[in-house]
Amino acid sequence: MKYQKRQKAIILLADGTIFHGKAVGNKQGTSFGEVCFNTGMTGYQEIFTDPSYFGQLMVTTNAHIGNYGTNADEVESDSIKIAGLICKNFSYVYSRVDSEGSLEEFLNKNNLLAISDVDTRALVSYIRDNGAMNAVISTEVDNVEGLKKQLAEVPKMEGLELASKVSTKEPYYFGDENATYKVAALDIGIKKNILRNIASRDAYIKVFPYNSKFEDLEAFKPDGYFLSNGPGDPEPLIEAQNLAKEIIKRDLPLFGICLGHQVIARANGVSTYKMHNGHRGINHPVKNLVTGKGEITSQNHGFAVNREESEANPDLQITHVHLNDDTVAGLAMKSKNCFSVQYHPEASPGPHDSAYLFDQFIENIKK
Repeated sequence: MKYQKRQKAIILLADGTIFHGKAVGNKQGTSFGEVCFNTGMTGYQEIFTDPSYFGQLMVTTNAHIGNYGTNADEVESDSIKIAGLICKNFSYVYSRVDSEGSLEEFLNKNNLLAISDVDTRALVSYIRDNGAMNAVISTEVDNVEGLKKQLAEVPKMEGLELASKVSTKEPYYFGDENATYKVAALDIGIKKNILRNIASRDAYIKVFPYNSKFEDLEAFKPDGYFLSNGPGDPEPLIEAQNLAKEIIKRDLPLFGICLGHQVIARANGVSTYKMHNGHRGINHPVKNLVTGKGEITSQNHGFAVNREESEANPDLQITHVHLNDDTVAGLAMKSKNCFSVQYHPEASPGPHDSAYLFDQFIENIKK
């Protein structure tokens, strides 16, 4: 495979900038999305199947992708969620004891266009300077003007509601039905490893669609409520914000991760905003302001909570901050049983510094 002549491909950014590469395997076509980058050295399969990445063209900064193959246990949802993959070196040959197949086979099964042999250092540097923007990857290298016209029609991520694209259509259960605790989870893009982490703490979970009402979740008679991660802008998620308001009003145990964190902030009247680049990787430093301890975290978000409004809100306490840019990484309500974080304590393959947050959720339920 590595000696086969592969088709030329391009990355065309919304501002007209072009980067060149080659199509992975025999796959041809065109794919649109917001281009962003992830700095993680491992975990590419988890990244590709994370619903939070829905509609995004993923640039991996690690030089080699595919070198350890794929495994069915390492997916975060039922399918690949990214819109396309951009990498430097694509490994057609893989080596790991428990791999079940190659990444190429996995991408083909999910009908995903991938481009390799790209100068990803130059591309990431450009995105860092100019911000995450819409782009197109394509093997139609002689149709630049046509691609530009199509790209101009692609909606921007700001203001875009995507939770409905990835949420479950029907409620379902996860875990042991004889567990001590019951948790109602709102699926606005939930990752499987979040469910595994909650279930492993003696909890039985019922997962609800993105537009479920409080009465739907309450009928399960849960001991606690959870708002998941997910893609897109939190602002249009009015139903989820109203659900959070109802849970908070009743002072029921509530925990939110990433998009769920942003929904909780908006339910408290705090605005959110589109970041220049967002945080995506598994090496992000966070400080817990309650304990004074640092955490290395996995992050994946392109929106953030307004810090000034959070500090001015008498009902909120900032519990965690991102040490690179001082953005809000965690919130807690001072007089309600509610807290949230802007990163992923369930991170697989890691780091696991923040797994204590699931224990904190269970402790809040016990109280």
